[in-house]
Formats: sequence, structure tokens, C-alpha cells
Amino acid sequence: MLTQSENILLNEILSDIKSIGNNNLLHSAKNFNARSEAIDFIEFHVIDRINALLEKNQGSDALDDLKKYALQIRKDLGEINLEMFYFLRVKISKEKIRGQYFLTLINEYLDHDFGAESTEEGYDSLDIFLNGLLSDQKPPPETREREPEMVFYQKTPSRIIFDLIKKSAFKPQDVFFDLGSGLGQAVILVNLLTGIKSIGVEYEPAFCGYARSKAEVLNLPDVDFTNEDARYADYSSGTVFFMYTPFEGKILDEVLQRLKKESENRKIKVFTYGPCTPEVAKQPWLKNKKKIKNYLTEPGEFESI
Repeated sequence: MLTQSENILLNEILSDIKSIGNNNLLHSAKNFNARSEAIDFIEFHVIDRINALLEKNQGSDALDDLKKYALQIRKDLGEINLEMFYFLRVKISKEKIRGQYFLTLINEYLDHDFGAESTEEGYDSLDIFLNGLLSDQKPPPETREREPEMVFYQKTPSRIIFDLIKKSAFKPQDVFFDLGSGLGQAVILVNLLTGIKSIGVEYEPAFCGYARSKAEVLNLPDVDFTNEDARYADYSSGTVFFMYTPFEGKILDEVLQRLKKESENRKIKVFTYGPCTPEVAKQPWLKNKKKIKNYLTEPGEFESI
């Protein structure tokens, strides 16, 4: 039996759910930000509170029905996103959307200020949107044991890639390499935003296969993923390289020596993010183009001398 205070809380939760469920604006595909906030609210402020009540009142029909109601509203809003992302993937694939057209298209749904300098850390609404847009498949588990100096995979925050594109001033003949490309998002984004040839080098075969499937769905012929150790990959076509600290120690040193050899043939640019940045900054063959206050949160930008 629910106490009086618990009944009051139950009615408050019910009112919150009805408010979201009756908000027709959330059912508009182009209201992604508000819909995402509503889904988060249901997840962390509605369902969590119901679960806390259920712990004290197991077998309460009223609470069980309330939770089912909340879960259904969350499912309905999530399905709107799934339909929207499917529509956008098909459009990108069929119309070969790139560059400013791509930005304009996604901004119709996201309403994001791409020109603003981001000071946030971690992931934001842009990451949530792009995660859903670029694939509807669950990421695969790792199948290959990493060497001790290989760092576990973390997805690059999207704002870092947008910042890289803004500062790199890509030319049509440039070729972008992401070393330790993981699930391929950085490589795919660079191609969608610039149209240049983009290549991912990834040690884990399951990640590499997953990334290839994403590129195929989006019809990106100038995107490629190679499943090999970054120490032995072919970088002869590369002009712009990116690393989100995929390895450290001797492996990082060996890869940097490979890039140094490439720089003897042509000018190259190296962008970094995370703990590898201070090590890259020590390289005498690279010119640091940016004063960095915090190597862990700020991207590095380097150019061969």
C-alpha cells in the first residue's frame, strides 16, 4: 500500500509523463533536441523515481502500469528518431550529400551552432545525433587482444572533428588518415563534411568491418578502412593525420617515426587529442601551431617543418 506522500509523488510522475506524451511538438522529426531532452527526462527522472518506489512497493499495480506508460512514451519518441535517421541516411546515400549541404541538412533537425567555439568537455547533443545518424547497428565486441601499449577504444567527440576540419583547410587533393579509427565515425565525418578521400587504420577487425558497413550504407566511395597495425600501414598518400591517443609508449614512437619519414617527401599535418598530444608536441620535425593549456582536453595541431 502506497503512503500518502508516495501517492502524491505518483501523481506528480503521472503528470510529467502526460505532459511529455501530449506534447505534439516532440512528434515533429525536426525537433530532435527537445525530443532527446524528453527521452532523458523519462529515463533519469521518471523511470528512476518509479523504480525507487517499486523497491519499497513490489507488486503495486499502479506503479507497474505507470512504468509501462513511461516506457511506451519513451519507445514512441525513440521510434521517431529511428525513422528520422533512416530517412536522412537514405537521402545522404541517394543524393551524395557532402559539405555545406550536409551541414544544412542536419541542422534542420539538430539546430546546432557549428560556427561557435566549443568549450565543453565530453560528449554533447551533436554526438547523440551523429551516433544515431551514421548507424542503426549495435557496435560489435572486440575480437582481438590488444597489445599492452594499445589504448582501449573511445569515440572521438564530434566537436573535435569539426574543429579539425575548420583548422585544417582541406584541399581537394588531400587525403585524411585516422590512426586507430575504431568504429569509423571520424573518417566518415571528414568525408561527409569535406568530400576528400578519408582512410581509417584500425587494429580490431570487428570495428573495421562495422565501419565499412556504415560507409557502404551512406554510399561513400571515397572512404576506406584498413584492418592493420598502424606501425605497418601504408601512409604514402596521406597529407592529414589524426590520432585520439590510440596507443602510447614505443608503439606511438614507431608510428611517429613512420610519419616523420612521410614528411620528408611532402608537408603533412598532424592533429591529436588526449594524452598523446604532449608526446607529439616534443617531435622536433613538427611545428606546434597552437598554444595548449590542457593537453587532455584540447586538441593538438601540428605541421611538419
